[in-house]
Amino acid sequence: MAFKSATALALLGASSVDAFFRMECRGSTGLARMDPIMDAGTVSGHVHTVHGSSGFSLSATFDDLRNGQCTSCAVEDDLSAYWTPALYWHDYDTDEFSIVQQVGGMLAYYLQRGDNVTAFPAGFQMISGSNYRRDYTVGDPASPDPPQSNWAMLKQTGQDDLAQRALGFNCLNYKKDPEASLFRHYMPDKEYLDANCPDGLRLELMFPSCWNGETTSADHKSHVAFPDLVGNGNCPDTHTQRLVTLFYETIWATADSAFGSNGEFVISNGDPTGFGYHGDFMAGWDPEFLQQALDECTNDSGLLSDCPVFTNKAPLKSEDEMRQCKFDVPQLLAKENCAATDMKELPGGVQVQAGPESATPPGDSDSYPTARITSDSTTSKYSAPTLTYSPAASSSTAPMGGAFLETSESSADDVNVLATSSSSSSSSTAIAPATTVAPVVASEPGVSYEVVSTQTVTTGVQVEEIVWKEPIVYVTEDTVTTVTVSSQEQKRRRDHAWRHRHGRGQ
Repeated sequence: MAFKSATALALLGASSVDAFFRMECRGSTGLARMDPIMDAGTVSGHVHTVHGSSGFSLSATFDDLRNGQCTSCAVEDDLSAYWTPALYWHDYDTDEFSIVQQVGGMLAYYLQRGDNVTAFPAGFQMISGSNYRRDYTVGDPASPDPPQSNWAMLKQTGQDDLAQRALGFNCLNYKKDPEASLFRHYMPDKEYLDANCPDGLRLELMFPSCWNGETTSADHKSHVAFPDLVGNGNCPDTHTQRLVTLFYETIWATADSAFGSNGEFVISNGDPTGFGYHGDFMAGWDPEFLQQALDECTNDSGLLSDCPVFTNKAPLKSEDEMRQCKFDVPQLLAKENCAATDMKELPGGVQVQAGPESATPPGDSDSYPTARITSDSTTSKYSAPTLTYSPAASSSTAPMGGAFLETSESSADDVNVLATSSSSSSSSTAIAPATTVAPVVASEPGVSYEVVSTQTVTTGVQVEEIVWKEPIVYVTEDTVTTVTVSSQEQKRRRDHAWRHRHGRGQ
């Protein structure tokens, strides 16, 4: 038989978590109060930025997406729809709201984690995150996540706990060491962003990847579940089929000089905390084609150009082509300018609610509790947590990340900013090819290891993943074979890095 040693070793090498591809959706198809999953057939309560198929509409279906005339993503066959809430700036001095510019569109990572990973079936849709949440209940958000190997012992593997850890707010400063993915689970306040994040804020969202076989459910959530480490790990017994793991990245130009010092950033659902960030996905792939891509796109660079399944069928779309694709805004929303810079309220009349109580849906009461600010006030009623740890911690101590992620080297000043109105940028920026450094593998003859978690840290255009493994000690009636590793050797191994070089995410 075998049992696990109490000491986890950081061993670097290839494993089943490596394969992935990064879908580039450099254009937005629109910015509107539309959500065909949560508000099918009606106007949504808040604004979403949408990427993917031009077949997106108030009541879009799988067939509608497949019949779209274009996609804002690089692969012609990806007619899926990806959407998240937009981000706004609330100026306390004028009590006005302005759209924050989105940088570089969206990146949707397709991570092949787990065994027997399958494609999304026709008609599949899901959401991640909770619109009305305004608190964090998995410990202190200002403290680092405990190691993933401790989550079960701490009883932090419930679906609600995992969903809260599936959100990330990554402070971008390309001149300093980067933060890991899913490192911070709340939105930093303006003072912190001004002091530490000159290249903007990257919002991150992991989706559930465990499935019960149904394409949807009444709450749009219960047909899927997170594995016990959010982005990897084991699926619950109720959801045994493993889908490809989906991860969203969007970057917002929070360092724009147009934003003064007296105000706050607010998600379009009225959330200044970030705890209510969420996203929606509606599959628009040909399922057989996506399954072929999952079976054959095993290059660990993540580049679409490294996957012949995509490039043989049709050329990858240019940034200009991606940005030109738009959906038709319905007549009842045509006059609503969600990209304005002098709005007296958030689109849809959404009120800003800081919690910690859950936000109140419109119409549930005569007034909103904890409405945040008035025009003559200069102090927010919500204060973001203060970090008690360094986001640029070394790879041996940094909080566990969830995905292969990249950091764009371009700032909001020199990157093509995503168009947030009906007009789109006509400029096009080439994406530099990436090179891959062969992994450094540490091994010992006769010793067996088991993967317990993974960790990702990004540095410029390099992505560094640490695969944590535990040594397995084999015991028989006659002998016991043990593995002893000195503290100096453990440190040496932790200091190794396996880096994948990516192209600039401009």
